[in-house]
Amino acid sequence: MTIQDIKKNAEQKMQQSIEAFKNSLSKVRTGRANPGLLDSVQVDYYGSMVPISQVANVSLLDARTISVSPWEKGMGAKIEKAIRDSDLGLNPSSQGDLIRVPMPPMTEERRKELTKVVRNEGEHSKVAIRNLRRDANDGVKKLVKDKLASEDDERRATDDVQKFTDRFISEVDKLVSAKEQDIMAV
Repeated sequence: MTIQDIKKNAEQKMQQSIEAFKNSLSKVRTGRANPGLLDSVQVDYYGSMVPISQVANVSLLDARTISVSPWEKGMGAKIEKAIRDSDLGLNPSSQGDLIRVPMPPMTEERRKELTKVVRNEGEHSKVAIRNLRRDANDGVKKLVKDKLASEDDERRATDDVQKFTDRFISEVDKLVSAKEQDIMAV
């Protein structure tokens, strides 16, 4: 493995950390409805637990209402119960085959709680990125120790790794502040 490979690998893994962070942010509730909010809810489907998206269509009716239309007749009650039992604090209601999930307005206390959750997720993401930086730097040091690279190469490589580490950490900070503003907007 060369220094170039180590840097490229570290950068790709850091990008994956950012993508995972964006994905977890999309599950954090804001004042608006978001179909991705129900991705974590599991439904009992013939004895196995599956995500709602595998047994129903999940879409938006309006800015504050998610609609869930089950593919099978008997699944409506199970889906409704799964949403109600989840820790999302949602109260679905059935209208024939369609399940409406209105988003309740968030209290100030809940908004502050969610910003703490977002900051915590951001911190976890930063730790993951820093761990990737450490792994890359250790890989470069091993190449130098095995005399496959010079110390000058090591210094340049660690500088490059630090540059894209800083770039990804600042991206995490931007995502966190944008999500906090989104949550606190009434």
